[in-house]
Amino acid sequence: MPDSRTQTIAYPAPGARPSRRDLEPLAPHVIVLFGATGDLAKRKLLPGLAYLQQSRFAPDVRIIGTAMEELSSDEFRARARLAVDTYGTHKITEDEWAQFSERLEYVSTKEGPGALAAAVKTAETVLGPDTCRLHYLSVPPKAARSVIQMLRDADLVDRARVVMEKPFGDNLQSAIELNDFVHETFDESQIFRIDHFLGKEAAQNILAFRFANGLFEPIWNRNFIDHIQIDIPESLGLDQRATFYEPTGAFKDMVVTHVLQVLAFVAMEPPTALEPRAISEEKNKVFRSMLPIQPSDVVRGQYGGYRSEEGVAPDSDTETFIAMKVGIDNWRWAGVPFYLRTGKKMAEGMRIISIAFKEAPKTMFPSGSGVGSQGPDHLTFDLADSSRVSLSFYGKRPGPGMRLEKLSMQFSTQETETAGDVLEAYERLILDAMRGDHTLFTTAEGIESLWENSTLLLEDPPPVKTYAPGTWGPNAIHQLIAPHAWRLPFEREWREGKPAADGD
Repeated sequence: MPDSRTQTIAYPAPGARPSRRDLEPLAPHVIVLFGATGDLAKRKLLPGLAYLQQSRFAPDVRIIGTAMEELSSDEFRARARLAVDTYGTHKITEDEWAQFSERLEYVSTKEGPGALAAAVKTAETVLGPDTCRLHYLSVPPKAARSVIQMLRDADLVDRARVVMEKPFGDNLQSAIELNDFVHETFDESQIFRIDHFLGKEAAQNILAFRFANGLFEPIWNRNFIDHIQIDIPESLGLDQRATFYEPTGAFKDMVVTHVLQVLAFVAMEPPTALEPRAISEEKNKVFRSMLPIQPSDVVRGQYGGYRSEEGVAPDSDTETFIAMKVGIDNWRWAGVPFYLRTGKKMAEGMRIISIAFKEAPKTMFPSGSGVGSQGPDHLTFDLADSSRVSLSFYGKRPGPGMRLEKLSMQFSTQETETAGDVLEAYERLILDAMRGDHTLFTTAEGIESLWENSTLLLEDPPPVKTYAPGTWGPNAIHQLIAPHAWRLPFEREWREGKPAADGD
């Protein structure tokens, strides 16, 4: 029987505008997890669903895993238990596991659409007549069409939403064709193209930071900001994903689907309201205002030893690193360069947005005072789970004379009493998809605009330059950003925040 958290509410019709009342109860859901035996399901989705099911945020759910492997439901539950214990960020008790386990079933895709439909109908009988459906496509992009076709054949489209993983197409034409194909079965309001970076608390904090504070919004423009960096290096390598990565590369894997989505949050105009349609429209305006990416403004790299990896062609031209300069041609940002960088096997794994402000005149300060010696003032967002923000500025060093040094003010969500309410990115996005909230997802128009702006680069990519694993990329990145400098590695360490104690 549905548990006591569930209350019946009307499911929004396709095209309806969902409200954003985060704690309002949801109708029960059947979640069909395609690719349930894959790496993403193991590392993120199953542990996230286990936590959501126990939290106060989610409705009552039943989860049907499906993949090519032929497993029994008990074998699938054993794999799920291992995934939750190994990768879960929230530990659960034996009683909590038992409650989650009884909600798990498994159907092999080899059994066909009829078997999947029967499993969904059985789960819906348990949950009640108002049950909704969420189909999560944790499958390679080339398999998305067959999954959509299977859902159509199984008659599982009504009362349903579908979450689609990256990359969504690999150029403008393929994105248009994929959008057209999916739209034959699902309305755009039912489609959720996921970017887990936007599900992070820190990414959403950008909106709050910008639009809720009179201190920063008036200076968030070309008159006060010199340049912006979005830097997402990864220390990991392929992690046995050569089959996916070799035809994809860093640009399609990370820039189109992640980095440019983060850029939109940084650059967008204030929406008319903090609701999905208004925010999506402002993000799409940013994408429409982007100048075409010029190959001359791009550095592609490949780490030494990549071509020796299993599954990689010995003459591969796939980039494992990319850095670029992007421009936005609108009133707010004209002339302000955005520098983007991401890559595999780099010195550290970080997710940084750095806003460099224009420097003040220095003529009043005596020679040798130190003003300007450590670069301009910066506002820095760390998109890691700790959701840290730092503001650096010059201040007087204690003692005689006018000697200046760089100081910083830092904040972390770990310092707040509500740090325990932070959801992991996939947990938040799955919950938003159940609510029908598109705020943190990409629209068909948005993804097609990004591929259109990438056409010149895709047609004439610069040659890859080799870089040593454990570095920050090829040396050419310094010429790309000159006369500025990359903010990573940091000269100062982040301070580790501690949760606030009662009464502090």
